[in-house]
Amino acid sequence: MSRSRSRSVALLGVTGVLLAGCATVGDRSRAAEEAGVRFLTAVAARDGETACALLAPDTAEEVADAGDRPCPEAVLAADLPAAGAVTGTDVYGQWAQVRLTGDTVFLAAFPGGWRVVAAGCTPRPERPYDCVLKGS
Repeated sequence: MSRSRSRSVALLGVTGVLLAGCATVGDRSRAAEEAGVRFLTAVAARDGETACALLAPDTAEEVADAGDRPCPEAVLAADLPAAGAVTGTDVYGQWAQVRLTGDTVFLAAFPGGWRVVAAGCTPRPERPYDCVLKGS
């Protein structure tokens, strides 16, 4: 194989790897977005079982402890906004932020997929988000 052909093949291989990495980020963003919207949709539909199944374990425990009742009841009693239109999604390694009209949801990657670690979050200037639901 000629030297220029070897370089071309190598360049195509590197380009393929880079493009595959971009697709993976897009897939991860879409999956995080879908999990966040599914969670808020379950809450709006009064489906506490599904909503709690989409929470990270520590968050589900915190929700139940704070509400002093089982998670499916406590999550429905929380004052969470309805799922609005998604305005942006960012993935940072194992963490994701999904911004919707009226809410921001934070998620973490688990072996079974994305789980909500905080919801009902509103930004505060120069301070962390204020969240209705959050894990410890």
